[in-house]
Amino acid sequence: MDREGKGSSLIGLPLDYTVIDVETTGIDYTYCEIIEISAIKVCNGLVVDRFSSLVQPTPYFEEGNTKEVYVDSFITALTGITNEMLVSAPKPFTVLPQFLSFVGNSVLVAHNANFDINFLYDACNRLGMKFSNNFIDTLRIFRKALPNLSHHRLLDISNELGISVNCYHRAEADCLTTNMCYLEIRSRILANQSEEQFVSSFKKHRHSVKLDANDIVPQTNDFDETHPLYGKTVVFTGALSCMTRRAAMQLVANVGGENGNSVTKKTNYLVIGSEEFASSVKDGKTTKMKKAEDLRLKGNEITIISEAAFFDLLETS
Repeated sequence: MDREGKGSSLIGLPLDYTVIDVETTGIDYTYCEIIEISAIKVCNGLVVDRFSSLVQPTPYFEEGNTKEVYVDSFITALTGITNEMLVSAPKPFTVLPQFLSFVGNSVLVAHNANFDINFLYDACNRLGMKFSNNFIDTLRIFRKALPNLSHHRLLDISNELGISVNCYHRAEADCLTTNMCYLEIRSRILANQSEEQFVSSFKKHRHSVKLDANDIVPQTNDFDETHPLYGKTVVFTGALSCMTRRAAMQLVANVGGENGNSVTKKTNYLVIGSEEFASSVKDGKTTKMKKAEDLRLKGNEITIISEAAFFDLLETS
């Protein structure tokens, strides 16, 4: 999807920013909705203000049940947010203007930021409101600063940095944890190099050697067969924002997945890279995207997911 006017992903280590987090009914931007939004405003490294609200999504009926529900049992188990809590929650047209007023034109900070940013952009867009704040993705920072970690979920990062997490998968608690982890890793980075040196380490270098998916082999034989990517074939199109395609392919291989060079009937997931890439090609779709859509119409089970949704799947244990 081409999100016109969406803010830019930045690399930097500022001390003035607003940390954001959302909880949702699922990971699909098209069908899922926000159920909680939180933000904490940070000035000179200190939390100075907070915003948090539940958000009532569109209700639906479960099969065999005449009572309206807002979230399924999985989301309730994951977040602790229940249908009873959402019955009286304010609707998006009430919460989103308050959220936009709170963040103003601040640079936003979030872990796996595209997930939160895209959900907020789409929710605002549906109500005719603009959401264009630039943002910093702490996932990119942690992957660069802690390359030896096998996973970079917020819980993994907080454990690595010795930061206690009192609550997980609630928006305000995740904002606070993200902020503490960011400030700690910022301090560690700047103890060894300048901010300019760290930022310059993200500059992309062109390689003349063509990447072949068949060259990517797992670095371990210890696989979790319950991992959602285990035994699945993954194909990439477009440039990733968090890492190189080779690095992403290596992570797929390391969880027991297979990488593909092109979309075929055996492809399970097509991962869409940056929207800027997709919008620069004909019709806004790459050849791989068109092939995947054609195969889906013919009944093949190919799931087309965003980069953010891919990293959510990848980090699942």
